[in-house]
Amino acid sequence: MVHPLDDPTFLLGPVLYFRGEQGDRWRLSALFVLEGDAEPDDLRVDGVSLPVPPRHVGAWRGRHVWRFDFAVPRGREDGEAGYGFPSGPRWSTTVPARQRRPRIAFVTGSGTADEAAWDKAGGPEMRNRLWRGLMEAHAATPFHLLLHGGGQIDADSVWEDCPLLAKWAKGNDPQRLARPFTAPMAEEVMDFYFSHYIALWSRREMADALARIPSLMMWDDHDIFSGWGTLGDGAQAASVNRGVFMVARHTAAMFQLGAATDAMPELAWGTDMGTFTQGVRLGDVGIFAPDLRTERTAGRVFSDRTWRALPEWLARFNGCRHLLLLSGVPLVFSDTSQVERLMDRLPGRQGVEEDLRGQWRSQAHAEEWRYLVELLAGFSLRSACRITVLSGGIGAGACGVLHGGGVDIRQVISAGIVQPPLSTITAFGLERLAAREDEPIDGYSLSMLPFAESGRRLIRARTWVSLGFDPRAALHAQWNAEGRPDRYRVSF
Repeated sequence: MVHPLDDPTFLLGPVLYFRGEQGDRWRLSALFVLEGDAEPDDLRVDGVSLPVPPRHVGAWRGRHVWRFDFAVPRGREDGEAGYGFPSGPRWSTTVPARQRRPRIAFVTGSGTADEAAWDKAGGPEMRNRLWRGLMEAHAATPFHLLLHGGGQIDADSVWEDCPLLAKWAKGNDPQRLARPFTAPMAEEVMDFYFSHYIALWSRREMADALARIPSLMMWDDHDIFSGWGTLGDGAQAASVNRGVFMVARHTAAMFQLGAATDAMPELAWGTDMGTFTQGVRLGDVGIFAPDLRTERTAGRVFSDRTWRALPEWLARFNGCRHLLLLSGVPLVFSDTSQVERLMDRLPGRQGVEEDLRGQWRSQAHAEEWRYLVELLAGFSLRSACRITVLSGGIGAGACGVLHGGGVDIRQVISAGIVQPPLSTITAFGLERLAAREDEPIDGYSLSMLPFAESGRRLIRARTWVSLGFDPRAALHAQWNAEGRPDRYRVSF
């Protein structure tokens, strides 16, 4: 089989996106980035009678983003749908049976801030080890969906790789925050993000997964730059920082949602607020990915307008038996304000400070956290819908449960699939904290659960998680951890 990246005009693709169900059809989009202005051929898809024409999504410096939208019929059993070009390469994806709940792979942290460090730590073979493991699992028992919980790239090097930004960031100018985001800055930042997506996502192991398993992605601060949303108000409102955010948003729409910002897919629910909130139903399973970064400031996560919209968004999942809620950082985890204080007492930087300030249980967000917990508990109680939160954001694997309001809210946490795991000392502190029982709100108890395989509450290793449902819509999660022969399993 010819891989498109062997053709120099193919810079990236295909990247498959899940667009929802339409009757008995499985709706997908496939994205490609091509060099040059020539329009690609129509796509041919098994089970789709007519050729699928390309739609132009965007371009940058002679590189064009094209998307193909199609809906594949579902049968009584799982099936394979091939797609490709008439005289070129073809790929295939697994389409679930009509009455089958999806089998899901969940990943976070596909990028890392210091890619060069992998050259000293085993190179691409070691870097992409877990992506290969995920695709080996897919070959044995195919996944229907690939959920990404943030960090699809790590854009921190934007401040080093863009000379004009680096000069601005390192300067001692007391008026620095008042300086404008200039057109030359915008050009070098756009080139950085556009090229970063192509370079990272065209790596063979990740490219294979993106081509064969439809994705749904939510972004987090690492897709913008580390700490976005936890900066002081003056810094976050600065023209340069805001300009970088807007370029990151523009490229995230193209690559993470496969769309232009002014023409978003139907499953994007927050477009009128300028956010990337997404929601979709698959029979009696719901997937809800609220945008936790666009409106975030050091003092709040959502705007008043989003808080007003949340009850109606949740009501769209009435009739679901299980709701998967994506959150870049855990909703159910120990009191991270204590960890923030611990980090302040340790010498040097531990590399997790920005992540801790962005946690739901940081003091800055405690009130919103309580409100969201009570909102979710009320929805779960009224609708008899189980809720499981899927997150990254702590550098380790873990699971927990928040019991109260007559319901349980369960939490699955994955470490990065590429990002290195926590340092030993940080993991030690988090493990001790996770062992404590907690009553964060009157009438609620929070517990981080020990894994039967290790007796510990944290998995200090790179991980990805497979998720499947039983006939009762209970969720079975399996953590696949680097270097660990055992599979960590929990059922909710």
